Amino acid sequence: MRNRSLADLDRVVTLGGGHGLGRVMSALSSLGSRLTGIVTTTDNGGSTGRIRQSEGGIAWGDTRNCLNQLIAQPSIAAAMFEYRFTGRGELAGHNLGNLMLKALDNLSVRPLDAINLIRNILKVDALLIPMSEHAVDLQAVTAAGTTVDGEMAVDQLTVLPTHLRLTPEVPATREALHAIATADLILIGPGSFLTSLMPLLLLSDLSQALRRTQVPLIYIDNLGRELSPAAANLSLIQKLALMEQAIGRANRIDALLIGPTRDASGVTDRMIIQRPLAAMDEPHHHDRQLLRTALDDALQSLG
Repeated sequence: MRNRSLADLDRVVTLGGGHGLGRVMSALSSLGSRLTGIVTTTDNGGSTGRIRQSEGGIAWGDTRNCLNQLIAQPSIAAAMFEYRFTGRGELAGHNLGNLMLKALDNLSVRPLDAINLIRNILKVDALLIPMSEHAVDLQAVTAAGTTVDGEMAVDQLTVLPTHLRLTPEVPATREALHAIATADLILIGPGSFLTSLMPLLLLSDLSQALRRTQVPLIYIDNLGRELSPAAANLSLIQKLALMEQAIGRANRIDALLIGPTRDASGVTDRMIIQRPLAAMDEPHHHDRQLLRTALDDALQSLG
């Protein structure tokens, strides 16, 4: 892979939750169908949480968020998919995109097929795969032995839990495993560490796929401080340790992309790309062009 750029790759796979994954995918959208996102499906807040509470099923919010960020051309279909109801009625706060995806789910359309149908309507070339097509939630256990259920509650923890797991145990989507097995490059992050990134790695077959593949794995760190008190206090080396413990392979992460003020002390035996990456208008978001350039540089240096 020496001297190859992102444009030369046949298959780039990126993992994460809605906001961060959508940003990365929009930065790499020129790759078209050579780009695949594997999306976390444990959200239980907002419109998604209300739908799950009343109807069950997987969380659609992160997938919808990614699709929104990948829409290249304004259209009535795009406006419908992005529409959020206002007012005080039962629909208030619901996003029409979530309801459309859930409606397809209720019609017994396979979740991945539902996403592909919406992708075609919105003219989105990049592929999106839910991490699992089975309903699953995030669960944490505190040092005091208390069980904390749901992504929203985990995000509110002030101290890092002693144990993080998915309940029930579910398989990863088979296309997600195939995407990882055939990838030329794998990216993870940015995103809420405990609730957007770790759930993916808690799927045993997905972490096994990451453990087995030999292609470069690059971690993209957040630029801003996390809202989750527990995650906000994690050092870079702690994040790497938690991710690699879940994957089951030391030094599996080959390179890190971090902002200029991030403390990387203690991180050894892997490449660190540290430079300004922030968007001018939203400093906690990555600038798409700066991110793509940094990934190109990392890829060429990794050889």
